[in-house]
Amino acid sequence: HTLAETTLSEYRPGRRVNLEVDLIARYLERLLLGARAAEPGAGIDEAFLAEYGFLK
Repeated sequence: HTLAETTLSEYRPGRRVNLEVDLIARYLERLLLGARAAEPGAGIDEAFLAEYGFLK
């Protein structure tokens, strides 16, 4: 959709919005996993986070 097809053009800085965190989290998981997202049992776990530098 474009901005003209939504109500976002009516929003101004400081306006409260409802973010669907579960949708954002699923999108980010697929983005981080890339091609691995299609693998059975694929997911983000401690090993994945460590491999990509998210854990110290």
